[in-house]
Amino acid sequence: MTDIKEPRAERYNPHAIEGKWQEQWAADGLYTFREDASKTKYYALTMFPYPSGNLHIGHWYANVAPDARARWMRMRGYNVLFPMGFDAFGLPAENAAIKNNVNPAKWTRENIAYMIGQFGRMGTMIDWSRSFATCDPEYYRWNQWFFTEFFRRGLAYKKDGLVNWCPKDQTVLANEQVVNGHCERCGTAVERRKLSQWYLKITDYADELLDFGDTDMPERVRLMQTNWIGKSVGAEITFDTPAGPETVFTTRPDTLMGATFLVLAPEHSKVAALTSPEQADTVRAYLEAAGRKTDVERQQDSGEKTGVFTGSYATHPISGHQVPIWVADYVLVTYGTGSIMAVPAHDERDFAFARKFGLEIREVIRPEGGAGMGENPEASYNGEGLIVNSGEFDGLRGGKASIAQIIAKLDEHGVAKAKTTFRLRDWLVSRQRYWGTPIPIVYCEEHGAQPVPADQLPVRLPDNVEFTPAGQSPLKLNREWVQTTCPVCGGPAERDTDTMDTFVDSSWYMYRFLSPRDEVHPFDPAEAGKLPVDLYTGGIEHAILHLLYSRFWTKAMRDMGLTEQNEPFKWLRNQGMILGPDGDKMSKSRGNVVDPDDLVREYGADTVRAYLLSIAPWEDGGPWDPTGIQGPARWLSRVWRLYFDEEGSGPAKSVTEAELRYATHSALKRVTDDFERLNFNTIFATLNILTDALADAKRSPVRATPAYAEALDILNLMLAPVVPHVAEEIWHERGNSGSIHTQSWPAVDEAAATRDTVTLGVQVSGKVRGEVTISKTATQAEAMAAAQALPDVQKYTEGKTVVKEVYVPGRIINIVVK
Repeated sequence: MTDIKEPRAERYNPHAIEGKWQEQWAADGLYTFREDASKTKYYALTMFPYPSGNLHIGHWYANVAPDARARWMRMRGYNVLFPMGFDAFGLPAENAAIKNNVNPAKWTRENIAYMIGQFGRMGTMIDWSRSFATCDPEYYRWNQWFFTEFFRRGLAYKKDGLVNWCPKDQTVLANEQVVNGHCERCGTAVERRKLSQWYLKITDYADELLDFGDTDMPERVRLMQTNWIGKSVGAEITFDTPAGPETVFTTRPDTLMGATFLVLAPEHSKVAALTSPEQADTVRAYLEAAGRKTDVERQQDSGEKTGVFTGSYATHPISGHQVPIWVADYVLVTYGTGSIMAVPAHDERDFAFARKFGLEIREVIRPEGGAGMGENPEASYNGEGLIVNSGEFDGLRGGKASIAQIIAKLDEHGVAKAKTTFRLRDWLVSRQRYWGTPIPIVYCEEHGAQPVPADQLPVRLPDNVEFTPAGQSPLKLNREWVQTTCPVCGGPAERDTDTMDTFVDSSWYMYRFLSPRDEVHPFDPAEAGKLPVDLYTGGIEHAILHLLYSRFWTKAMRDMGLTEQNEPFKWLRNQGMILGPDGDKMSKSRGNVVDPDDLVREYGADTVRAYLLSIAPWEDGGPWDPTGIQGPARWLSRVWRLYFDEEGSGPAKSVTEAELRYATHSALKRVTDDFERLNFNTIFATLNILTDALADAKRSPVRATPAYAEALDILNLMLAPVVPHVAEEIWHERGNSGSIHTQSWPAVDEAAATRDTVTLGVQVSGKVRGEVTISKTATQAEAMAAAQALPDVQKYTEGKTVVKEVYVPGRIINIVVK
C-alpha cells in the first residue's frame, strides 16, 4: 500500500479521509481474495440485494455487521472470501420497463452501477472481482443447464394444475409467495387458475430437509421450515363409495370408529360422479365460490366452515354404516388424497363443521378417568386418552401409543396401509413474464418436450419484445424467438415461453462466487473445498423460500456429483429489522424512510456504521432514533482527539499501569468474545468505555509508559473492523506502513485482563450502605472486617446485635442486625 500523506485535520473530518481510503483500497486490490495455503479459508456471505437502484438503511444494517465480522476474521488470520452480487431478475425491472418504456436490462445495469458505488461508500471489504448479476447470460446459462439436468433426472416436470395467479403482476406464484391470500410482492388478492406449469420435485427431499444436523440455523427458521414441510405419519383408509373406492389419509387411525362423514376437496376428481341430480346446482355454485379462494384462506382455522352435501354416502370399512359425503373447501386436493374422514368428536375443524350442519358427533377417545362427552358436547377432545365405542380396539390407549397396532389390525382387514405424507408441495417454477431465465425446453410435434442441448446454452432473452401485460408471457409475441428446431430431428419446434421463478437464481449463487468466470462448469470442482458458506446472514423473511430452496438445490447437486456438501451454509444468522423513527416498518408512503446517503453526507460512513452496530442487538433490530447517531459522532471525535490532541483536556488523573492494562485487555477480551457471538451492539459500548479510560490515562503520568503505547495500538486495531476509514487514517498517521486491515488481531494478556481484587456492595439488613474493595481470595472473616470498617456500616450497626453475616464471594456482603 502506498502511504498517503496530507496535512492532518485538527478535528475529525470523515469527508477528508473516507473517500481517499476507499480509492486506495480499490487501487491496491486490498480485498481481492487470493489463494493462500498457509491460511484457513473462511467464506462469509450476506444475502445479495435486488438492484432496485438504492441501498436503504435496511441494506446497511444487514451488511455493516457481517462486514465488520469478516474484517475481524481476516485479522484473526483467516483467508476470508466476502463476495457480493445482485439478484437481478424479477418483476420490478419488467414493471419499470412497462411504465417507463425502457429496456429492463438497461434499467438494471444502471441501478447496479449506482449500488456498487453505495457499497463502496459504506466502506465494505467486498471482493468485487467476483461479482455478477443473475441476469448475466453467463450466469443464467447455468440455471438452464441445471434445469435440463433436472429434467433428465425426473426432478423437473410439467403438469396441469391449479395455481396461484396474481392478476396485477400477471404471473403464477408459488404457495410460499402467497401471504394471507395476497401476492407477497404487490399485495393483490390472488386468484386460482388451472394452467400447465413446470415444477421441481423438491418433495423427493422432504424427509432429508427435516434433518438440520449439518447446518446451524436459528430455532425459529428450523421451526418454520419444519412446519412448512409438514410431515404427517398415519394411515390411508379405504371407504367404498358409489364412484368406487375412496382412500383417505389420517394421522389418527385410532379414531376410525368415530368417522361420521367424509369430506372431499372441491377439486377432487370424484365430486361430479358423487353429486346427485338433486344436489347438482347447489354443488356447482359451491365449487365456483371455492375456486375464488386461495389455499391459505381455505386453511384458516378462524374462518367460518362452509360446505355442501353431495347427496351420496360411503360405506364405513369396519362398521358398514353409511356415512354422508360432503364437499368443503377446508380440505385441499394437494394434501393427502384430497379427501378426509371427518371425526368431529376429536378434531376441532370437523367439530365446527358438524355443529354447523347438524352431523353426528360420536365419541371414541375418552380422557383417562374422565366422563363421556354426552349427547351435546361443547368441544372436541383432541388428546390421546383411551379408545371407547370401537369394538376390538376398546381399552387401548389412543394416539401414538397404539397407532402401529391399529394400522396392523386394519391392514389385516384389508382397509388400511401405513402412510407418511407431507404438506410440502413440489416447487412451481414457471412464470409468465419476460425478465427471467428462459426455460430451456423446446416442443416438437414428433418428439414432444426436449431439453436444449448444453452446447446451445444459454437460450438468451431477446431484446425486441413488447412489454404489455396481457396475461401471458411477452415472449409469446416474439415469433422469431419462439420458432426454433428440434434438437432430436432438426425439424420445426417452438420454445417454451415461460421463464423461471427468480428463486432459482438465488438457490445456488453462493457456489458461483467460487469461480464466477468459469465457462465449463457452474462452479469449478477444484474450488469446492471453500464450501459450505461458513457464515450466511440475511433476513428471516426468506426462511421458507430462498433458504429452503437453496438447501434442496445443494442436495440435488450432491446427488449429481457436483459437491460433497449436504447443506449450503454451516452457520446461518438473521438480522432484525430497522424500523422507522415512529416504530413502524419503513415505507415511502409512511414518510419514515431514512436515507443512508444523506447520513453519510452529514456524518460520514464510519459514524453510520458505528451507530448501526450500536442501535440494538443485531438479531433483534429496533426503531431508528434520529438523535442516537450523535453518540457515535461524538465518540469518533473523542477517538480523534485521543490520538491527535497532544495536550488532552480536563483535570489530571491518577491511573496506574496495572489499571490501564486491565482496562485495555479486559476490553479486548470482551470485544473478541462479542465478535465471536455476533453481539455487535456491546462491541461499540466497550470501545466507548475504553476510549474514556485512555483519555484519563493520557492526563496521567502513565502516558509516558509502554502500557499507554500498547493501549493506543490495541485500540487502533480494535477500531479497524468497526470504523475502517478512521482506523486506517490513525494507523498511518502514527507512522505505520501497510494497511491496518492486513494486521493481526491483538492477543489478550489474560493476566492483565484479570483483577486480583473485587469491589462489592455492602448491605446492612438488605440495604446498601457502601462498597469495599477486597482480594478475590478473601475469607469471610477478612471480608466482614473490611465491611465493618466502613463508617456508614458502623453507623447502621452501632448499638444493634448482628444476627447473621452473609458473604457470597464476588457478589455481596450482607450484615443482618436487629
